[in-house]
Amino acid sequence: MLRCLIIDDEPLAVKLLQDHVQACAHTVLAKAFHNPIKAMQALDEVEVDLIFLDVQMPELSGVQFAKIVQGKYPVILTTAYPDYALEGYELDIVDYLLKPISLERFERAVAKVREHQEGPSVVSASAKTEPSPPVLFVKSGYKTQRIDLEDIRYLEGLSDYVRIQTGEGPVLTLDTLKNFNKTLPGDRFIRVHKSWIVALPHIDYIERNRIVIGDQRIPIGGTYQEEFWKRIHDS
Repeated sequence: MLRCLIIDDEPLAVKLLQDHVQACAHTVLAKAFHNPIKAMQALDEVEVDLIFLDVQMPELSGVQFAKIVQGKYPVILTTAYPDYALEGYELDIVDYLLKPISLERFERAVAKVREHQEGPSVVSASAKTEPSPPVLFVKSGYKTQRIDLEDIRYLEGLSDYVRIQTGEGPVLTLDTLKNFNKTLPGDRFIRVHKSWIVALPHIDYIERNRIVIGDQRIPIGGTYQEEFWKRIHDS
């Protein structure tokens, strides 16, 4: 399921895209903004897989926005003016949708993103349930560290690094929490915050939307609460 961020200063255009996101079987709405500056600020807080971006907006144009986030998120440009298509493709834009956007055309654009992002090796930790290797190998400093999955308590995202807390102590690796979320087995791990993934078997207790594992208290982010409590109640 692709989590979509919609950015358009026209309320009717936002409403149409929201309807398309809801109607499409492979998309879910992460957030919608009329102000591109606020949307840019929210990228640190909202988990996003795909951005629908209007070209002509005040304060920050869609092209400027796309240049800033280039390489970090797939972007689909939306506009009433076809003259921007060439510049969009030069920015490695996934697709270019001309308003008014039909559901069929919307779904074709989403399919392009899925072809690149939802191959057999890309499965989120919350969805992956098949048997997985009992160990993880990560590069830490000048060595490749072997870590038993059963020994991992939690993972914390620290800018460009991830701290993997094990029973023997922490292991730092130059990676992102998003990559670990794609590869860790979902029967054991779940992302609960933009900066945290926890191992379900090592949770001692939960108190006031805080997960306690040993001496560590881990917040449950608002975006992740529904999925987390569902997993806990289904356990």
